[in-house]
Amino acid sequence: MDKTSRIALFGECMIELRGELFGTMQQNFGGDTLNTAVYLARLTAEAGVHVAYATQLGTDAYSDAMVEAWASEGIDTTMVKRDEGKMPGLYTIQVDEHGERTFYYWRDMSAAKDFFVGPSSLLEDRLEEIDVFYYSGISLAVQPAAGRERLLYFVEKLRARGGKVCFDNNYRPRLWRGSPHTVDWFERACANADMAFITLDDNVNLYRVPEQEALDHALAFSSEEVVIKRGADPSLVRVKGQSPIEVPTFRVPKVVDTTGAGDSFAAGYLAARLQGQNPEVAVRSGNKIASIVVQHPGAIIPKEVMPVFFFG
Repeated sequence: MDKTSRIALFGECMIELRGELFGTMQQNFGGDTLNTAVYLARLTAEAGVHVAYATQLGTDAYSDAMVEAWASEGIDTTMVKRDEGKMPGLYTIQVDEHGERTFYYWRDMSAAKDFFVGPSSLLEDRLEEIDVFYYSGISLAVQPAAGRERLLYFVEKLRARGGKVCFDNNYRPRLWRGSPHTVDWFERACANADMAFITLDDNVNLYRVPEQEALDHALAFSSEEVVIKRGADPSLVRVKGQSPIEVPTFRVPKVVDTTGAGDSFAAGYLAARLQGQNPEVAVRSGNKIASIVVQHPGAIIPKEVMPVFFFG
């Protein structure tokens, strides 16, 4: 990827409740692409990279607090659509003793699903200002069919004018509700991605094939770069026309919470590539930040525990 300075990320951010069932709950917010935007903004704060986030929220106090928090991270929020009468979605997290999560969602009325309602969106209006665009399978899933078509058409237009597109598969079966067209949407997204981030377990579940077949399928994508996340196992990166490279993950003494691990990995990878590092170094960068994130509760860790030295 060429070094650039303007990246936009698109998706849904929700109100997060974490804590005891029918007990004390801590309020926060989270969403896969938003988590990536926060980490990317932090990691490139001194590099001149302009990070923007596009979504839709309401005009309520929770929405106000979200936008203020994102702006404080250095994220451009001018592509956040605000709609009176709408609200963010809501989810709760339960984390077991191994750091694995169980999510419960209330998102049918989430404002983000109406982002593309109307003749044009803030994202489409700003097409010429975007060098790199990042979205995910969740970004696709929360949109109605018409919104998905608009999103994919935007992606095609951006690439046609020379922009780069990054897609993270992030497959969540319950969001697709058994749609027979789910695979088709993912195939179209991957076919129009210069950089594909693939969580291998998600590919296994999406295509309902054995792990090796899911891996071979991902490596065969037409994307210039394919980055494959395999949990604690070594990550893989395949540059078009070259053999895949294995990059070990970082072992940690204790996994506290895996929330946001993949999102922060994507941010670490992009931060390195946007600053001229090669794909292998970028995977190490992604693995490093993910190893720190899983040692803390929540999707977005405090700034003070972010790594000081990142590449190498």
